[in-house]
Amino acid sequence: MTGLGAADKRGGGSAGYAGWLSLAAAPTFAGMALLTGLAGGPMDRLCAPAGWAPINEMALMYLLMSLFHAPPWLRLIGRLRGGA
Repeated sequence: MTGLGAADKRGGGSAGYAGWLSLAAAPTFAGMALLTGLAGGPMDRLCAPAGWAPINEMALMYLLMSLFHAPPWLRLIGRLRGGA
């Protein structure tokens, strides 16, 4: 099992759990963006009066949040591929 934090190398600790927990945010927000974008609903007309986005604003926010929480995944992929 590949650890994410310095505490994993020392044998455990809360930093190791936080490293693994940080991987949960990006897929959660991506799933919420998908569900919100597909579901739609009557509130879309109230929350998006300008209608400038191809998806509603909540789905866009969830998509951006998943991108902001992507670095732990990128670090893990880099480690698994043999990077630094």
